Amino acid sequence: MIKNPYKGKFMAVEGLDGSGQTTQVVLIKDFLIENGFRVITTKEPTLNSESGLRIRKVLDEKMKISPDELQRLFAQDRKEHLEKLIIPNLEKGSFVVSDRYFFSSFAYGSSEDISLDSLIELNNDFLIPDLTIILKVRPEVCISRIEKRGTAKTLFEKTSKLAKVWKTYEIMPKRFENVIIIDGERPISEVFNEIKNIIFSKLFQDKYGRDFTK
Repeated sequence: MIKNPYKGKFMAVEGLDGSGQTTQVVLIKDFLIENGFRVITTKEPTLNSESGLRIRKVLDEKMKISPDELQRLFAQDRKEHLEKLIIPNLEKGSFVVSDRYFFSSFAYGSSEDISLDSLIELNNDFLIPDLTIILKVRPEVCISRIEKRGTAKTLFEKTSKLAKVWKTYEIMPKRFENVIIIDGERPISEVFNEIKNIIFSKLFQDKYGRDFTK
């Protein structure tokens, strides 16, 4: 995988469906903007490519394809996502924060009995984030949160499925640099404060010498 060679910083926030990653992405964006950074937030799968639109139909169980074909769609959508949005903004020096990235493919694809090594190989030519935060929330808590939203569950939003997904997520820090798992079951503000500390210590402390956590 390719380390980020651009001026900007690239961060991903990951977790099971219902773990709260979307909420944290919004807070991260506001925090960085307040501290003078140009920030782009984005999400995978995208809705800006043919592959992304097909993925959405599969996740909403409006069409069926094989798990392998689904992962190829994710990879194609990710390729376009990088080329059209992520890399151009990193080149400009922006901070790009993605709600999900290829770690989701590794975790959810593995839950469909696709080998982790083959999933990594499929994504091997893509940028690896400078920092990835994975929110640890028990599957039953995630399902409860999803149900409270009042929206229909998608393909992977079942307790047994999410338990399999998490087994892969929890080994990611051993396989990749700059991947950190934190407790996502605490109050939103506590989770965010820990993320701020991690952003500062991992991405900005040496370069800028400013304590953004105060």
